[in-house]
Amino acid sequence: MPLREQRGLVEALPDLGYTDVWSAEAAGTDAFAPLVLASQWAPALRLGTAIAPAFTRGPATLAMSAATLANLAPGRFALGVGTSSDVIVERWNGIAFARPYQRVRDTVRFLRAAFAGGRVSETYETFAISGFTLAEVPNQVPPVLVAALRPGMLRLAGREGDGAIVNWLSADDVRTVAPHVGPGKEIVARIFVLPDVDAETARGIGRRHLAAYLNVPVYRAFHEWLGRDELKGMWDAWSSGDRKAAVAAIPDGVVDALILHGPAGYIREQVEAYVEAGVTTPVLAPMGGGDPGPAIRSLGRR
Repeated sequence: MPLREQRGLVEALPDLGYTDVWSAEAAGTDAFAPLVLASQWAPALRLGTAIAPAFTRGPATLAMSAATLANLAPGRFALGVGTSSDVIVERWNGIAFARPYQRVRDTVRFLRAAFAGGRVSETYETFAISGFTLAEVPNQVPPVLVAALRPGMLRLAGREGDGAIVNWLSADDVRTVAPHVGPGKEIVARIFVLPDVDAETARGIGRRHLAAYLNVPVYRAFHEWLGRDELKGMWDAWSSGDRKAAVAAIPDGVVDALILHGPAGYIREQVEAYVEAGVTTPVLAPMGGGDPGPAIRSLGRR
């Protein structure tokens, strides 16, 4: 749905029982403009970026973008940052995708200093700042969340950030991930949903998405760490160049664990399982293409 057509749906979200809207940034809209509009269309909603890449904006520009939104929606904005991917950073933006862990860590440290309102002159490991002062400091400093998969970044999210943003995992996987973030921290999970779609259709859609994502090296390493050995057949076929066989090799059980499908009431129950496992902010991501309105309305709590 084009951004210019989203107003009615966004305005309806609070009455449907939703509390938040979260944006992403790859090759469509940027992460901030949709949230600026949402801040005016539905002032009750919390707003979050999941994520703004740490590489594709200079640190000062990222701080200014975040502060602008934080001042538009005091106490209702969360800044999610992460590495993004080599495709987005290098191929599409012409920026070296070097030392991603260190870049995210340094970005979080800089943001903390900038949001405090002082003059920042600091040589970090991956960049240096000389004499930057944020002219419009947020009245309420936004939490900074870190997109994370494996233990190193998860611990960074809990140690230096206000929590973690996680992705492509089951409710049971949350029990493996959450302890690395630590107690008292927010865990935002993007949960893929296909409500009111028959199982065969849902699994067909899901397999294509899973093959596209889980063969990316960082996601493969994530699922190997989680112990998802049943994906070995997919990984082997993909490595040999047989994409069709790779898609076919994904077991139904993996699709069902990572993509929630079936009646809307069943999906709502499964989302609660993520919460029970440690997710504090479940973010529903409708799949399948087309108008997302019916899926969003059917999954609302009211």
